[in-house]
Amino acid sequence: MAVEDVMMERHAVILLSGGLDSATVLAEARQAGFVCHALSFDYGQRHRAEIVASQRVANALGAFEHRIFTLDLSLFGGSALTDPRIAVPEAASSGIPVTYVPARNTIMLSIALAWAEVLTSQDIFIGVNAVDYSGYPDCRPEYIAAFTRMANLATKAGVEGHEWCLHAPLQTLSKADIIRRGMALGVNYADTVSCYQADEDGRACGMCDACRLRRQGFIEAGVADPTRYRSASH
Repeated sequence: MAVEDVMMERHAVILLSGGLDSATVLAEARQAGFVCHALSFDYGQRHRAEIVASQRVANALGAFEHRIFTLDLSLFGGSALTDPRIAVPEAASSGIPVTYVPARNTIMLSIALAWAEVLTSQDIFIGVNAVDYSGYPDCRPEYIAAFTRMANLATKAGVEGHEWCLHAPLQTLSKADIIRRGMALGVNYADTVSCYQADEDGRACGMCDACRLRRQGFIEAGVADPTRYRSASH
């Protein structure tokens, strides 16, 4: 590879949960020509099968490297995803659901920001969505814009004029649109796990918010649902 080609490479950190949205975002970043550094989090979540899924997705979609950052948000709890005493809802509800993990995107984006600065990258990708987002406040466009402003204020790179770009390419897409886009980019959604309470084998409950949104997305996209469910009735 010529020196000029190395200098022209654009590196990006991709937040990769192992779910449908983040897999699509990794494919988007690759399509855009970025050298992709995938970052996943083992944060004490009950749906740990997604960590294994993130490894499958990173390999399948050609991430340059994939790192798993360990931190234990179950130390604080406060969410059905990090506290086993709080049940994952299996019926639709209003307001911000108990599956909201306090400050999760802020924590994860901050760590991604640190790694990106070490890589001398100015680009971070995240799969947040403001359409099918279950009411999480840290998935809104206003939040993404605010974090970007903070990144430019809080980092050496930002202060020295290297402006950060926080990419949220799925922000305004429906789940069906995301699936169609991913299929066009070659994403194998059978590799992904979205369920909030998937079992150790990655089989989905079919009842939680994440499962309902995912299943409806495949129906509306007119694509066969490759999800493995614990019950054959789904």
